[in-house]
Amino acid sequence: MLDHTEDFIDNAANILIEEAMGLTDAAQRLKTNASSKKGYHDAISLMFRSLDLGGKIVVTGVGKSGKIGEKIVATMLSTGTCATFLHPVEALHGDLGTVQPKDVVLALSFSGNTEELLMLLPSLKHRKIPVIGLGGNENSKLARECEAWIDGYVKREAGGSIPAPTSSTTLTLALGDALALTLAKLRTFTTDGFALNHPGGSLGRRLLLKVKDIYIDSSKVACVSPSTSLDIIIMEMTRHPKGSGVIVLEEEVLETEHNDVEEDIRNNNLFPSPPLSETSSLSGYERPNRIAGVITHGDIHRVLKASREGIFQICASNIMSPNPTVFNEDGLASDAIATMKEKNIPLLPVINKEKNYIGVITLKDLQELF
Repeated sequence: MLDHTEDFIDNAANILIEEAMGLTDAAQRLKTNASSKKGYHDAISLMFRSLDLGGKIVVTGVGKSGKIGEKIVATMLSTGTCATFLHPVEALHGDLGTVQPKDVVLALSFSGNTEELLMLLPSLKHRKIPVIGLGGNENSKLARECEAWIDGYVKREAGGSIPAPTSSTTLTLALGDALALTLAKLRTFTTDGFALNHPGGSLGRRLLLKVKDIYIDSSKVACVSPSTSLDIIIMEMTRHPKGSGVIVLEEEVLETEHNDVEEDIRNNNLFPSPPLSETSSLSGYERPNRIAGVITHGDIHRVLKASREGIFQICASNIMSPNPTVFNEDGLASDAIATMKEKNIPLLPVINKEKNYIGVITLKDLQELF
């Protein structure tokens, strides 16, 4: 009986150790035992051949093995392997039609003598459907009837006297992961393919989402010249809060692009953001000539806190961070957030192939996505 907190902790740690030992023992057998090697090799060969012919992997099991089977199917699907789960009882009452001539069946049973599974074998054998067994009893009837047997033996279940499947189901799940990932590698499944199967999840976003899909357009970001005074900088930052800062463009660029700006704006050195440039790809993080620097909220706060007299004689060039890190529009959003975290910056100017400034991407926006 567990009476103290330390007892709970020790018990939990021992369970994890026991389950880990089951995985380690199975891995050693797979490396050194000829029978275990052959079983896994034959199973992968049967699965790969089925998939190559346009078939699928049908996973079946009862009880806890069935639940593990559903998870194995989910992993296979996410890694590009066509698979489905078939409950043995439902199969006996018509759902066996799910199994087609080019398919292969993966049957899960630790004892290898699960009645519902054994009842499926005559029909599968008659239809010449290859069956792969995964369990802990290589001398069972299921093992004898299968074309390949995957060694899922564990010495005992974790948890002592409580007769619940623990180490055995953990090993079955791990072997399912091994099968799925081995097949994915054999079929040259890539991270891009994985992302395509997860477009709505965080994994898909990390692998697929590009900066150009989510950056804030330059028309919505504060933009000034190096000589712009602090009061105008603050006004522009207030007018464009989404950008999390101010982009400082070099004088000659602004003069060239905005020679038709109204006189009152030009006199105040207040320049509207440049128009959106044509999008294209760019490799690497080269700094375009047109971006002189970046001013963040933090820069403004430090100036206001430190200066009292002549504060509005301060201009953008005095407080900006020059030569800022920029990011190309075709870069991954996940790389952009990693860059911002590494450099401890709240935003990145975004550029296109022509090195034109087209907008910004902010740490706040990316943290909400990831």
